[in-house]
Amino acid sequence: MLIPNYDDMQAAHERIKPYVHRTPVLTSSFLNELTGAQLFFKCENFQKAAAFKVRGASNAVFGLSDEQARQGVATHSSGNHALSLSYAAGRRGIPCHVVMPHTAPQAKKDAVIGYGGQITECEPSTSSREAVFAEVHARTGADFVHPYNDARVIAGQGTCSRELVEQVEGLDAVVAPIGGGGMISGTCLTLSHQAPDIQVIAAEPEQADDAYRSFKAGHIIADDAPVTVADGLKVPLKDLTWHFVSTHVTDILTASEQDIIDAMRLTWLRMKIVVEPSSAVPLATILKNKPRFAGKRVGVIITGGNVDLDKLPWMNR
Repeated sequence: MLIPNYDDMQAAHERIKPYVHRTPVLTSSFLNELTGAQLFFKCENFQKAAAFKVRGASNAVFGLSDEQARQGVATHSSGNHALSLSYAAGRRGIPCHVVMPHTAPQAKKDAVIGYGGQITECEPSTSSREAVFAEVHARTGADFVHPYNDARVIAGQGTCSRELVEQVEGLDAVVAPIGGGGMISGTCLTLSHQAPDIQVIAAEPEQADDAYRSFKAGHIIADDAPVTVADGLKVPLKDLTWHFVSTHVTDILTASEQDIIDAMRLTWLRMKIVVEPSSAVPLATILKNKPRFAGKRVGVIITGGNVDLDKLPWMNR
């Protein structure tokens, strides 16, 4: 298992500069008053491809030698990693093959195709996506860029929190969503070196709480096909991300489906920005645990803004 280090994150920061945005940090006096905390939202929904995952994907793609790149890249993903890898591959002019569940949001499928990615669909379970991917990988010979259990990807994701601590001083905690753990691992990688006093807190849907249960049990517990509105958080931890979660994460908090939808709608309403359900999970957990965050300066990573505008989760409820 190749564990990325702080130097890898620094190298990624330089490598991906031409291909990603240094995203803004926004605040909301309404949400500060509501939570009793000072919240600083790191807006990766304004990132290229509208997702933080373009950081890790770009680091992987542009770190390939010309010989490695010739065969292209391949992955399996519910959406944001797929479209981010397609974006990065398109910028380098190489093929990108992605396996996506047929239930993935159409907006994310459209983005993959728009960036030049080639989609093969699978059933909405971890076992199906890995089996179908094995076939695609064998057929194409492309370099496998795992959506999160990849040292190159984690190093790239770590550049987000590097920017955040440069933009906001004196943070007490950073809260980010957790699915497979790529963003949380990158956050741990950076903050454990750059600002070790900042707590790293992961936020997860109650209906896809395998990371929470893993954290409490002390070993990985993997669900195959959880059902949650937070489509980007359905995948389980793997050995590399578990290393960071088990070593550096302070706690994992969960939120109900209604909590997530309410937090997403509140963000749209009060901050006037588009966030996807997975990105609303941190705010949902903060609202659910107000005493824990009261009086604290809290970084909140908004991981993406790719949503199907015709199927917003508060419609027809």
